Amino acid sequence: MRAVRDHVRVVVQGGARRGRRDGLARVLWAGAELITTLGVVVALLVVHQVWWTNRQAVAGAQERVQALEREWGAPPPVPEPVSDPVSDPGSGAGDGPVVGGGTADPGPGPEEVPGAVEGGSSVPAPGRTSAKPGPQPVPRSTAPAREEAYAVLRVPRLGLAVPVAQGVDRRSVLDKGYAGQYPGTAQPGARGNFALAGHRNTHGEPFRYINRLREGDELYVDVRGRRYVYVVGKVLSETTERDSGVIAPVPRSVVKPEYGYSEAGSYITLTTCTPEYTSKYRLVVWGTLKPVVGGSG
Repeated sequence: MRAVRDHVRVVVQGGARRGRRDGLARVLWAGAELITTLGVVVALLVVHQVWWTNRQAVAGAQERVQALEREWGAPPPVPEPVSDPVSDPGSGAGDGPVVGGGTADPGPGPEEVPGAVEGGSSVPAPGRTSAKPGPQPVPRSTAPAREEAYAVLRVPRLGLAVPVAQGVDRRSVLDKGYAGQYPGTAQPGARGNFALAGHRNTHGEPFRYINRLREGDELYVDVRGRRYVYVVGKVLSETTERDSGVIAPVPRSVVKPEYGYSEAGSYITLTTCTPEYTSKYRLVVWGTLKPVVGGSG
């Protein structure tokens, strides 16, 4: 009888240990399933953010570019360059918006803005004629409605054509794959600084490769039948998001004052986040308006 009781005790103890092991295995299995599920959900979110939002934004932005082109009739022709090289008016080495920013330069009157072509020739000022070819003035355009796409930025080096809208709100402008114009900055072709922000990653990422732009590259801004041509002059590879000087009427970094310009003129500024997939710093590309030679007035 004693031997039987000892045998039963051993069997019961062994069964309890197996039960604890089975319970632990079930807990570990459930944990593994939960981790796997979370991993799949995170992966789907990444795919949605990186791929699907890009696909949607790119498609929507291109549709808007095509709609603007249909509204205008066709993209304007590329203007003939002047014989003299574009001068550099300043000195210094050469995703999300910059916080802060200056106000727009009041700029010249309607008869003082060069640099636009319409139908392949320069546009004379009202009530004025010119006896010989040369940069002719055009009236300044009024600011378009906020968050409305009103222009197209073309960057031949990058094969980029992106709509430009007023404002730098993420949801209503930047997340659509548009370039957003900083409020208070100059209109295309006017004196001052025509300053833009754009995503570098996700949501169309129109400014992803602006780090590849080099001095001398051309940037076209088309606005209802007129084309303004800017020439890249300087690149600031990294500055803080609060460096409002980069979008001032005469752009110059307040963080790195050796970068920027020192004379009034007509500028374009492109800003985006850097390094990629972060928003810690800002990458800045500057250009100056290129005068053009047209036909007779």
